[in-house]
Amino acid sequence: MIRVLLVDDEPLALDRLKAAIRPIEGIAAIATAGDGPEALEAIATGAFDLLVLDIQMPGCSGMDVARHVAAMPAPPDIVFVTAFDRFAPQAFEVEAVDYLLKPVSFDRLRLAIERVKRRRASRDAEGRAAELDLVVRALREEARAGAAPQGAAYEGGIWIPCRGGAVRVPVETIDWIEAARDYVLINTPTRSYILRATMTEVAGWLDPARFLRIHRSHIVKRAAVVSIDRPGKGVLRLVLSDGACLQVGPSYQTAVVEALGIESVTRTFTGA
Repeated sequence: MIRVLLVDDEPLALDRLKAAIRPIEGIAAIATAGDGPEALEAIATGAFDLLVLDIQMPGCSGMDVARHVAAMPAPPDIVFVTAFDRFAPQAFEVEAVDYLLKPVSFDRLRLAIERVKRRRASRDAEGRAAELDLVVRALREEARAGAAPQGAAYEGGIWIPCRGGAVRVPVETIDWIEAARDYVLINTPTRSYILRATMTEVAGWLDPARFLRIHRSHIVKRAAVVSIDRPGKGVLRLVLSDGACLQVGPSYQTAVVEALGIESVTRTFTGA
């Protein structure tokens, strides 16, 4: 069960976050704070598993709060929710699990919480060895696939700048990628990584036999697609293994149904 502290200086934003998080399974308690100092006081007197932090607040910023808790022996996970993308590199220097831009949809916030739950389950079961095992297995799959000929242009991993250097994220651990204004968020089962790049640049690094651009703001791993949702005529959505439900852009629909091998229902999905 997860104990959550929501921190935002806008009361309406706090109410919206609370309403979004309350129905999620596995939430034990929700507390709130209206600014940085109040958040630090709450952290000093209570134990929390997750902080959902705004960044620009009076007194001290959400980033200051995150740096404070990073020094704790067992720091809580952090998800930033902010209107600004310029703080993204700093957010991942404090190893934030996710970085959400306002206005945040309830579904996107739920995915961030689910990612925190998977991280906690991984740590509780086997510590960081579980995350390392995920990377090792992904590298083995990548080596077995061996589909790319020698000298191929596609990347086997993406280097992400982080505190003290950079980390290589194997492409096989990536479920989907989303645009975040001047950045992209690279989503894996246990966390997001942020990179200053365009979706077009990232798409050029990835093998189209493994990854598929479905929208100007989304790229998905084909193997992560578990079902297809058709909520209305001309609307097509892909449901991924982590629970994400991503809409396919109208101009991408024909290419997506062909790439996924469902040409026989192209007319149904596109309304053609």
